[in-house]
Amino acid sequence: MGKIWKKFKYRFTAKKLTSHDQKMAGFYGQFVGAGDLCFDVGANIGNRAKIFLALGADVVAVEPQKRCVEFLQAGFGCNPKLHIENLALGDKPGETEMMLSEEDTLSSLSNEWIESVRASGRFSQYSWNLRQKVEVSTLDLLIEKYGVPVFIKIDVEGFEENVVAGLSQQVKVISFEFVPEFIDATWKVLELLTQLGSYKVNFSKGESMDFELDKWVSKEELVNILKNMPHDLNLFGDVYVKFDD
Repeated sequence: MGKIWKKFKYRFTAKKLTSHDQKMAGFYGQFVGAGDLCFDVGANIGNRAKIFLALGADVVAVEPQKRCVEFLQAGFGCNPKLHIENLALGDKPGETEMMLSEEDTLSSLSNEWIESVRASGRFSQYSWNLRQKVEVSTLDLLIEKYGVPVFIKIDVEGFEENVVAGLSQQVKVISFEFVPEFIDATWKVLELLTQLGSYKVNFSKGESMDFELDKWVSKEELVNILKNMPHDLNLFGDVYVKFDD
């Protein structure tokens, strides 16, 4: 009964924009506008999809966790501009196993990432004891189905490299999450993206919705900055990749 009530309540709260939501809209409005197509990869229960919809975009929300998809359907299922894909993305289509955490934002397809954040102490209090079989598609296949997006947001807890490996064409802007103890993976993602064209990068910390750098820089400059930041288990953020016109 509690879960049903939560989903029922979410239906009425999901569309309301908080003050932080409004700040997010101002930030993402740099990249996404009315009529644009964007992909929300690792949509969870839609805290970013909600913003993209508020900006007037058409949104493909990719989320493998069944419990999160239920909330997406409850909150936004009647919106014709939202397309929910209950699957994961990787370098090739198929099927794999997802490690589920009691905190659904931490569920992951990457054993390496889980071991890294456990060892660092960042998420040592959490467990990943449950497993769920998930269908895997690719960014290229999504583009075949929906078209080329102007913006791709990726938040997949350590599986970013695999997701980007499934993309063979350039889009305007891509964002993906980083944590300092897994920074080598950030470099690998950036290296993969060089195959698609030249670009500059910037980053934001946490949920600040502000760029940390006053100009866009090279991937080498960015990774050097991230590697030399003071050790902080609370630090995380998103890297933004903007391809040259």
